[in-house]
Amino acid sequence: MADLRAIADALKTGRAPKVKAMVQEALDEGVPAHQILNEGLILGMGEIGVLFKNNEVYVPEVLIAARAMYAGLDLLKPVLAASGAKPAGVIAIGTVQGDLHDIGKNLVAMMLEGAGFEIVDLGTDVPPEKFVEAAENGAQIIAMSALLTTTMPAMKTTIDLLKSKGLPTKVMVGGAPVTQAYADEIGATAYSSDAASAVDVAKELVS
Repeated sequence: MADLRAIADALKTGRAPKVKAMVQEALDEGVPAHQILNEGLILGMGEIGVLFKNNEVYVPEVLIAARAMYAGLDLLKPVLAASGAKPAGVIAIGTVQGDLHDIGKNLVAMMLEGAGFEIVDLGTDVPPEKFVEAAENGAQIIAMSALLTTTMPAMKTTIDLLKSKGLPTKVMVGGAPVTQAYADEIGATAYSSDAASAVDVAKELVS
């Protein structure tokens, strides 16, 4: 019988070929794709997230684990799509206009995808209109990152534009210079200080 716990453990140590082989094995044995996702990949990424939050592992280890997660996810996605399985939610993520930093944004996107969310990655230097377009196309959460104090005002511009359009989209903000106080000031729905916390915040927003 497929050992889903072993998939989680292989993912945590970043063994992408092993994860891929075990996911395929589980699928061949008839284990439902959503079960492999939840009890293997999501479990492993969740545990890596906790270690990251506690400073027991660092960015390189998370990136290696995420690569292993994608190796398994690539096999599961078509099966999940065919079965009509719904993601935990749809999140559009991007770094705000004028800002080209993407490491933090990519890390958050990986952790969210690892938690079962569908991610629409808008990239860097994203104008407010592009975030609004993503919201109009069904993103339940807009996640914005800024790494420069000079680009932080673009977050407020985006939130104001979303509100002026009457969109019910929730907005998460984060990035090195961003604080909870700033998030409150500009009317963001939520703030996250790091990639691991972002998953908990996003789960709360869609629950």
